[in-house]
Amino acid sequence: MVYKFLDALSTPGVRAAQAANGSLEMWEGFNGERAFDRFTAAEVAFIEARDSLYMATVSQSGWPYLQHRGGPVGFLKVLDETTLGFADFRGNRQYISLGNVASEDRAALFLMDYPNRQRLKILAHVGVRDLAAEPELAARLSSPGYKGRAERAFILRLETFDWNCPQHITPRFTAREIAEAVRGMQDRVQTLEAENAELRAKLASAGDA
Repeated sequence: MVYKFLDALSTPGVRAAQAANGSLEMWEGFNGERAFDRFTAAEVAFIEARDSLYMATVSQSGWPYLQHRGGPVGFLKVLDETTLGFADFRGNRQYISLGNVASEDRAALFLMDYPNRQRLKILAHVGVRDLAAEPELAARLSSPGYKGRAERAFILRLETFDWNCPQHITPRFTAREIAEAVRGMQDRVQTLEAENAELRAKLASAGDA
């Protein structure tokens, strides 16, 4: 079995849960090849189209912490086939994720495409970089026109990733996605309104005559 993502998470507790629910034999007998440790063109395209992510880290108290990170489309950059990076924009200034990765650099990410019901799961090691000290990196992670204030960079070194099935993902759409979807209909409505106005004008002229 080569299933790097599942292998990384298959603790004795997980295997016990699989055994109790009848799936341990299935996964122990898995003979496929899912050693996803390099981003391909498919992952790059998916990542660069995202405007948000969910990142889980582990605190020194043992509690997991899940944080939403967002920005303009493409704020999460693929720096190379094993490295991601994003500018850490100022938020509520609690700095929980920042503090967590200082003592434990492992993180799990969920990247969601709700309209197409796709989910990319990523395990990575997180490092923090000073953007002021690295202008070239700052330029690569910049999002021109975005008003968020970048305080630092998060660099994520890929451990492995996996794709989830679409089951139970409810389609949701952003305002931008809805606007793009209805743009053709709106253009058609404007054309029809213009044609109707022209016909009404012609009818009014004919009536006056």
